[in-house]
Amino acid sequence: MNALLRSRTGLLVLSTVLTALVVLAGTTVRGEAADGPRGVLPVNRYAGPVGTATMHGDAGSSDTTPYAGPGAHPSLPTAVPLGGVCPTILAGSDAMPQALCTGYLDRAPTLHLLDPKTTLPLASLKLEKGSLLGGVYAYVDHRDRLVTVDGSGAILLIGHDRNGPGGSWRLFVQDRIPVAWTITTVAPGYDGRIWFGTADGRAGYADPRTKEVRAAKLGSKPEIVANSTSTAPEGASVVTDRATYLLTAGRRGKVRVEWRRGYDRGPARKPGQLSHGSGATPTFFGPRTGHEYVAITDNARPLEHLIVYRAKSGRTVCRAPIFGADNSGTENSTVGWRNQLYVASTYGYPYPATPDGAGEAEPASADFVGGMQRFRVGPRGCKAVWTQGTRSAAVPRLSTGEGVLYTVTRSAAQVYRLARISPRTGEVLSETTLGAGPLADTLQMVGTILPDGTLLQGSIGGVSAVRRGAP
Repeated sequence: MNALLRSRTGLLVLSTVLTALVVLAGTTVRGEAADGPRGVLPVNRYAGPVGTATMHGDAGSSDTTPYAGPGAHPSLPTAVPLGGVCPTILAGSDAMPQALCTGYLDRAPTLHLLDPKTTLPLASLKLEKGSLLGGVYAYVDHRDRLVTVDGSGAILLIGHDRNGPGGSWRLFVQDRIPVAWTITTVAPGYDGRIWFGTADGRAGYADPRTKEVRAAKLGSKPEIVANSTSTAPEGASVVTDRATYLLTAGRRGKVRVEWRRGYDRGPARKPGQLSHGSGATPTFFGPRTGHEYVAITDNARPLEHLIVYRAKSGRTVCRAPIFGADNSGTENSTVGWRNQLYVASTYGYPYPATPDGAGEAEPASADFVGGMQRFRVGPRGCKAVWTQGTRSAAVPRLSTGEGVLYTVTRSAAQVYRLARISPRTGEVLSETTLGAGPLADTLQMVGTILPDGTLLQGSIGGVSAVRRGAP
């Protein structure tokens, strides 16, 4: 989604009866079936903690977290202005929040290390401005370093410690890997490499140990990588504005395209989307291993589709239309948990600006209707389980520890509320007001839940913290 923040300025054809039974037995969230390791993506030992290491929670971009959130009766939300738009809020094993924000005036990114108790900045580090830097997807690695890029395109590994003046906190560039292309997204590979996508349709990796950088051009026609990269033991999945890919490092380190699957990109960008093509970061999920499948949404007209592929082969498992004629479009990644997928509509969302080169929307504008859907992947394909009308203004995050979906709702009067939704029924369980007006706009950015239950939500104005209420 966060390509918005660029300067100037997301069937199951079962081969055996046994597999069918496994899928049908796949659980969704706590309370629906027995808990256990089945259906959980393996821990990536080169990434930070599951739930807070990446914008989409984990290396596979499942948009889930094992942590319970602030609950139905949180304390009064706290807004912390940070002088910019804050799409990326992460935390390492020390639970110290790191917010990467793009400044209002200079469009330059600044990384803020936040106090986990007050959310106030403890240290800040301004990074070199670049034409795409504000839209880069960062992550936290296994050493609690933030991995991102600066304006020159170099990959940065940014550490933090208390070796500043008088024992104060500081942020510092611990390592830098020069790259020849303009990177839009970085992700932690299960192979220890830093996988990336570029503005001109390349994808590849940087090896933090050797500083070796490899990349391959994707497709025979010009393609754009406008969303995040996801990784699983099979490799790195990248969605361009024309196709979905699975990449690995082959013999002698060459970037290998394991499979490519084109999708219907439609005739033009839809209102509420930020590029002409899929708005989705690929989502790894599955009922057995947590990464049997990878899901995206296309940009077909009149109705977009949820598409599920087998991760190893790229074979299409199922394809199903999403929403209706007045809201079939999304800029957001799907939430994937075992054999369940959750999709939120962003069709018509009134972004204040769009990225350079995004092209005209067709139609030019539309009402933001909203809506969320739950799909179950089973022997009969992608089956819609429920559809409801929540006007989601943030990427939903599934708390498997609490058994609820968290998102932010936007009213017609531009009031923003943190909402808890039942993943089983789609019922809105509770809402907590975050703010109102333009600076409270959450711009379809995702919230991050810390181990203590605090939810940090980025907005145009900075960060809002929602903490658990008194017992």
